[in-house]
Amino acid sequence: MPTTIPPKVRRILLIDDDRLQQRLMQGLVQNFRGGAFELDGAQTYAEGLKKLLSGKYAVCLLDYRLDAQDGLALLREARIAGGETPVIILTADDSEEVDIAAMEAGAVDYLVKATINPRLLERSIRYALKLGETLAQLRQLAQRDELTRLLNRREFSRILNEEWDRSVRFKRPFALVMVDIDHFKKINDTHGHQVGDEVLRHVASLLAGQVRTVDRVARYGGEEFALIMIETDGKNAAEHIKRLGVLLAETPCFVESKNLTVEVTLSAGVATSIGDATSATDLVGVADKALYAAKKGGRNRIVMADGTVIPFK
Repeated sequence: MPTTIPPKVRRILLIDDDRLQQRLMQGLVQNFRGGAFELDGAQTYAEGLKKLLSGKYAVCLLDYRLDAQDGLALLREARIAGGETPVIILTADDSEEVDIAAMEAGAVDYLVKATINPRLLERSIRYALKLGETLAQLRQLAQRDELTRLLNRREFSRILNEEWDRSVRFKRPFALVMVDIDHFKKINDTHGHQVGDEVLRHVASLLAGQVRTVDRVARYGGEEFALIMIETDGKNAAEHIKRLGVLLAETPCFVESKNLTVEVTLSAGVATSIGDATSATDLVGVADKALYAAKKGGRNRIVMADGTVIPFK
C-alpha cells in the first residue's frame, strides 16, 4: 500500500488575556473542516510580542484590547521589528473605525468575536495564509535579482547600513568584498548574451554556495557582486575569496545548450568596517577603489584597501 503523508500542521498564535476566550477559540479550531491546525496562546503583551516575532506561526489571532493595552500597538511594534506573520484582529466592536484602524496597523483581516464560528474563523485563517504567501512572494521579487536570485542592490544597501550601525555600536568588524567578472564584455561579444547570463548564474551560484549563512551576497550591478562578511577582518575575507577563486578555476562554466566551456576569473577589492572607512557609503567607495586597482593591475587578483595585492594563482 502507498504510504500516506500526514498533512502539515500549521501553528496559530492567539494573543488574548481572556482565559475563556482562549478555551473558546481552541474549540473552534478543533472543529475546522479541513487541514491540520494547532493553537498556541499568549496572555500578555510581552509574551505575545516575543512569540509573534519568533517566526514559528503561520497566522496570529490578536485581541484588539490586550492586557489593558492596545493590541494594535503590539502589531505596529511587531511590524517595525520585521515581523511578517499575517495577523487577524479579534474585537468586540464592529465599528468602521476599528476596521480601518486594524488595516492601517497592518492586519490582514478582523473578526467580531460575537459572530465568530468555526467556518468563519477557518475562512479568515485560510485567507490570511494565502495573502501571507502572496506577500512573501512579492517581498522575494522586491529583494532578489531576477537573473541570479541573489539579493539585489537595493536590499544589499539596506543590509549594509544595518551592519554598519551594528559594527559602530558594538565595535565589531565586518568585511565588504566587491567582486567583478574579468573580461565579461568579451564573453558577451564572443558568445552572446545567453552565455553571458549563464556565466553570471554560475558565478552567483558559487558565491552563494561558499559563504556562511550569516553572510550576504548581492548582485551589485552588471557583472559586479558584493559580499558582506560578518565578524570578519580583511585578512580572513581575502583568504575566503582566494579559495573561491581557486574553486572557480577548477569549475569553469559549462553551457550545456551550446556544449561550451567558459573559463572565468575574478577581480576583487576588500575593505573592512573598522579602519578602512568612516561610513557605509565610504566603505563601498574604498572596496570599489580596491577592485578598480585589481582590474587595472592585471585582473585575476585581490587588492586590499591598503593596496596589498593577493594573486588568485
